Amino acid sequence: MKRQFLLPDPGEGLLEAEIVAWRVTEGQSIEVNDVLVEIETAKSLVELPSPYAGTVTSLLVAEGTTVEVGSPIVEIDDGEDEAEESGPNLVGYGASDAAPTRRRRRVQSAPERSEASEALSAAYDQHEPGRRADEVHPATTVHAKAEGDPLPTPGRAPAESQLLLASDANSVKAKPPVRKYAKDLGVDLSTVVGTGPDGTITRRDVEAAAAFRYLDDQPKQGRIINDQASFQAGGFQSGGPFQGAQEQPSHAGTSYSGSSFGGGFGPTEGLGGFDPFEGRAERRVPIKGVRKFTAENMVRSVNTHVHVTEWTTIDVTGTMEFVERLKERREFSGLRVSPLLVYAKAICLALGRNPDLNTSWDEERQEIVYYRDVNLGIAAATPRGLMVPNIKAAQRLSLLELCQSINQLVQVSREGKLQPGDYAHGTFTVTNVGVFGIDAGTPIINGDESAIFCMGAIERRPWVVGEGANERVEPRWVTTLAVAFDHRIIDGEQGSRFLHDVGSILAEPAMALLY
Repeated sequence: MKRQFLLPDPGEGLLEAEIVAWRVTEGQSIEVNDVLVEIETAKSLVELPSPYAGTVTSLLVAEGTTVEVGSPIVEIDDGEDEAEESGPNLVGYGASDAAPTRRRRRVQSAPERSEASEALSAAYDQHEPGRRADEVHPATTVHAKAEGDPLPTPGRAPAESQLLLASDANSVKAKPPVRKYAKDLGVDLSTVVGTGPDGTITRRDVEAAAAFRYLDDQPKQGRIINDQASFQAGGFQSGGPFQGAQEQPSHAGTSYSGSSFGGGFGPTEGLGGFDPFEGRAERRVPIKGVRKFTAENMVRSVNTHVHVTEWTTIDVTGTMEFVERLKERREFSGLRVSPLLVYAKAICLALGRNPDLNTSWDEERQEIVYYRDVNLGIAAATPRGLMVPNIKAAQRLSLLELCQSINQLVQVSREGKLQPGDYAHGTFTVTNVGVFGIDAGTPIINGDESAIFCMGAIERRPWVVGEGANERVEPRWVTTLAVAFDHRIIDGEQGSRFLHDVGSILAEPAMALLY
């Protein structure tokens, strides 16, 4: 019987999704829970398993097509006979002439029973109890013998040289159009990091590799984003704002239109004569997926929240020194430690003293909702666009646990494997424009939250230290902090106190002991 699989709602309350890649082909035999297709919603990439076993007879939707929830996308023959339909058997009409049909049962041939298995079964047979109290049933001894080939002995772990490296030509996964595109740009696919499903190299990956090759050919004046991996997860760049403090961006003559901006990435000139506009005066990109969701979210936020932004410029030399000490500790070995870790901890502590910023406005019930836990969102420029995954109950985590959570979030984001649960139920968001060399900004509040914190670049600047006769000017690590909040819920006093508390901890991390 042929069954149509309808596109389900992956639990996000969305109305449509895009077919990214089919994992099956027509004529392929499948089992229940085999992955049929990978879809992209406005929030995540989701693999859909099959509810049926059988043979795929038809793929009803092509890759790259956006379909509505509830639409048929694939047809599967489960091998069952389709029951014949008969009319209603009403009183006075008599019984139907056709014999009732039943579904054919799948009969599996019984496996051959060995002597050992028969003896084992006989040993566990239950005997009916006799009527005499002194009746005894002796146990049957089972004599089993080994059958079949011996089990293999444990092997040795493969040497590092035996592992499949990204540079191995056989490991390159890319579709023919992408391979041709890379050939046209002169990009060696073995050097490209794939961000698609199972490490598949996408068109955007090729464009990014070509753009960075172009940048590498330019005079080195110091750049914040200097490799493909850090670009593809710019919000989590190695070194965070600390690296931005050491290197200034040089983007002159280069046009960026990365995935987080809804198009391909790359300069319009200098790519071996390749023109991404193909001679046309303009290039159009469909508004869908993450870009569509981000746009709708931003418009709703601006039209709902009453945004107010405050700034403060502080000396964070204490934070930078603290980060360096953490890197040397054994507990943090193998983890990437950056100022973001100290920022996140300071924010959680400050929210404990200023709970008005960990709230949301319930318009329907005319209530302000205070949240017990701080689900700390971290805005990230991922390969799929701007995403805000969050760390659940971040205020309960120790500094080490918080560092581990941030590292895990980084890894999942870079692999493009964020799931709906990773960014659901956020209560407060941190965004980092410092990685791009920007001092500060006026961020837009995320979703239904009431505030968002903005990290600026950390730079070496002259700073007045000491008091009275000891007052002097020294080079210090300096940054600008900003917080935007919803003035319907938060007054200037609460917003200012929160920003002051965060700044106090970052200026002198030991102050955290007072919170």
